[in-house]
Amino acid sequence: MSVNRLGTLRQFEILLAVYQCGSISKAAETLNLTQPTLSMQLKKLSEQNDIRLYDQVGKKLVFTEAGEVFVQSARAVLQEMETLRENLDQLHGLTKGTLRLAVVTSAKYFIPHLLGPFCQRYPGIDVQLKVGNREQVIERLAMAEDDFYVFSHVPDLPHISATAFLPNPLIAIAAPSHPLAKQTKVSLADLSQHAFLAREPGSGTRHAIERFLHERGIDLQVRMTIESNEAIKHCVVANLGFTILSAHALSFGGDEGVVKLPVDGFPIPSQWSFVWPNEKALSPIANVFLRYSQELEQQVIWDQLVSV
Repeated sequence: MSVNRLGTLRQFEILLAVYQCGSISKAAETLNLTQPTLSMQLKKLSEQNDIRLYDQVGKKLVFTEAGEVFVQSARAVLQEMETLRENLDQLHGLTKGTLRLAVVTSAKYFIPHLLGPFCQRYPGIDVQLKVGNREQVIERLAMAEDDFYVFSHVPDLPHISATAFLPNPLIAIAAPSHPLAKQTKVSLADLSQHAFLAREPGSGTRHAIERFLHERGIDLQVRMTIESNEAIKHCVVANLGFTILSAHALSFGGDEGVVKLPVDGFPIPSQWSFVWPNEKALSPIANVFLRYSQELEQQVIWDQLVSV
């Protein structure tokens, strides 16, 4: 069987989109194609390889073993093509190409400020930025879909590399009318007497908070568990409790309606890190971006990012 009969690059792209989105309709929307077009291409791919790619179970697509193998190979082929394109771009002096980042939701506040000067320096570079919760970003890391993944707590996974690039101080906030906001000094014991609004289990922020408090023998009264900093801040403004979050969420996300609490021993120290899979070689663009981020201390952007 010739290589062309195995499938075209476009068919591989469609297959991966359907696999990642979990449905034909979502994949069609992502690729800006019609559903009949996607279905026809997948049918051709299935027939020319004499395999069944997936089964329709209710509203869910369940990939067969052969389909899973095809997905893995299609991903590898497309990654090799991307590497080839980026290596050719390097010969043109890094004037074009694509940098792919996947970041946890808390990082979305400062990442644009990090990317701005980089894109100004390399105006021909495109950036694809994916934002998701910790679980979603870990899934993308497992599939090696991006150049870098940004976490405040590096996943405990084998075969990955990580480098810290920015402090991520965690601070406590409350509504101005909250009893803690009226104190000139707040102890950890004081915090334990009031309702706490927590991030979801597994988030890097929650991990850092729990580790910090556990070391000091402090338990907080969790009233609500919330998946986004925006929702948490709205709950704080509504005086449902106090919370602890990244200072960057206030520096860049806004601090209207909340006040920073003067807690003994705060801020809780934490670090933002770039993570990438060892099996995927860094592209020329990724290498340049990594060096750029490591030089932040020599740039004006550093002072903006770390001042809280």
